[in-house]
Amino acid sequence: MNPLKSIPGTIATGFILAIIIMLAMGGGALNTLSLEVWLHVLSGVVWIGLLYYFNFVQVPGVGAALADSDGPGPAAINKYVAPRALLWFRWGAVATWVTGVGALQNLAPGGAMSAFTFAEGFQIIGVGAWLGTIMLFNVWVFIWPNQKKILGIVDASAEQIAAAKGVALMASRTNTVLSIPMLMSMVGYGHGGFPF
Repeated sequence: MNPLKSIPGTIATGFILAIIIMLAMGGGALNTLSLEVWLHVLSGVVWIGLLYYFNFVQVPGVGAALADSDGPGPAAINKYVAPRALLWFRWGAVATWVTGVGALQNLAPGGAMSAFTFAEGFQIIGVGAWLGTIMLFNVWVFIWPNQKKILGIVDASAEQIAAAKGVALMASRTNTVLSIPMLMSMVGYGHGGFPF
């Protein structure tokens, strides 16, 4: 059976290839910090990639579908694509935050608190950690509960759906805005300062 014909098989194949490359390059074993950072970046790509997909592709696409009276409408996206994308999106957010805090915990004396309290030498990553925390909060408190109304996963009146669209959009756009300085802070810390 071809592992690339399933999502779990594709993911497992990617992990196996990464481990083979690590071993071939002489990295006999990953230490806890490098494993957490690797998983943090991997889950962050899923999370932020889907955030950008929603904001740059799906929302404008659904808007265009709604405006096209002769088109197929947004039903397929809302019924089949959005719930699956939101599943990966919200759990990617959790995995990113958990692995990020785990990496911070192993990074410095004082652990994650060094970043969250902006201790000397951890201000840049602290900004990224707080922005990521706010973004995680937005996913679970504003985006997901409102998307459940929009997609019909929970019952809602037309007025509640209209209000949910506004809240979900603004929370998602806020996360898009916050992702830009958050990524700058993360990269800046990893490269000894801001990347300019």
